[in-house]
Amino acid sequence: MVQVSIVYDCDVLVIGGGIVGLSTAYAITRAAPGTRVMVLEKELGPARHQTGRNSGVIHSGIYYRPGSLKARFAVRGATEMVKFCAEYGIDHAVTGKLIVATHKAELPRLHALVQRGRENGIPVRELGAAQIGEYEPEVRGLAAIQVGTTGICDFVAVARRLAESSGAEIHYGARVIRIDRRPELGVAVRTADGRVVRARVLVNCAGLHCDEIARLSGDDPGMRIVPFRGEYYTLARPELVRGLVYPVPDPAFPFLGVHLTRGIDASVHIGPNAVPALAREGYGWGTVRPRELAATLAWPGSWRIARRHWRYGGGELLRSVSKAAFTDAVRRLLPAVTPDDLIPAAAGVRAQAVLRDGTLVDDFLIQETPRTVHVLNAPSPAATASLPIGREVARRALTALSTA
Repeated sequence: MVQVSIVYDCDVLVIGGGIVGLSTAYAITRAAPGTRVMVLEKELGPARHQTGRNSGVIHSGIYYRPGSLKARFAVRGATEMVKFCAEYGIDHAVTGKLIVATHKAELPRLHALVQRGRENGIPVRELGAAQIGEYEPEVRGLAAIQVGTTGICDFVAVARRLAESSGAEIHYGARVIRIDRRPELGVAVRTADGRVVRARVLVNCAGLHCDEIARLSGDDPGMRIVPFRGEYYTLARPELVRGLVYPVPDPAFPFLGVHLTRGIDASVHIGPNAVPALAREGYGWGTVRPRELAATLAWPGSWRIARRHWRYGGGELLRSVSKAAFTDAVRRLLPAVTPDDLIPAAAGVRAQAVLRDGTLVDDFLIQETPRTVHVLNAPSPAATASLPIGREVARRALTALSTA
């Protein structure tokens, strides 16, 4: 029998240089010093997509089902993210936030959030209408809750620090176009520039393209990424908002609604809405990639979402094309705002995993196959939870490595 000898370029190869991929590399090298880790990122720098295009909020974990990965990792991750930022001198602040009910129909959902927060171990203060002004003088509502552990930070700076501190070999401008995985030999990955990287174990943290990477590796992930664009405005009168203000979310959707966020630079962002993007990286209506759009339309789950939630989606589309409609949504929380107060800002795209039956995957989704770990659903609060997510993915990757 001929013994095959393979020279591996690394032990673990991570595809994706967002905050989850870089946190995974960071966790692997700390849990198993000496492990050779390489990261391939198709962009020319880290955190160019979901990590760098969000509200910059360190989420408390109040929204998420007790016991879920989102709840456990967000609660733990919020504390760890604050410590990480403090240790490395990254701009951050623990500001707290208000979740405000503006209609009677929202009051039961607000009370349910109080209970959920307590089950998740999160300190919550209930406020009457008159008490809202103690925190936000310009905000109006029937009732609210104040969540003290919510904060803000510079997630791009966090991603850069993870990259610098991981000890991993990181290659930017390295778009993966082919994967050859053989359980008995390992994984060979070809990039667009013709380079071939051989690894013992592959970790897929490709975000907006994670399902495509899974299929390239020979796996059927059982879901598709359906991209939803979130559009933002900057508030021309930032003095109207002191901190973070959120509406009561609709539990049928993983989106939190149009909210007000005073960032670390003291500017106030308003948004996002949630509209279908016409490309995986469709940051505006003018960005259309026919192949990606066709793949979204061919997925049965996309049509089932549309049939099930057309009324909600119609409202989001209206707010996308009508600044007046977007302003009306904001005025539910902040009556003083006018259309002239809203200055267009950069949009983001949420990589939302959707099952064939149209179910929006609510929790983080991590799957394992021979020599491979796929992170298949890690939208918000993944940035908040990136340190514990990275440890969990690292644990699975190192287990795969030990049996390879």
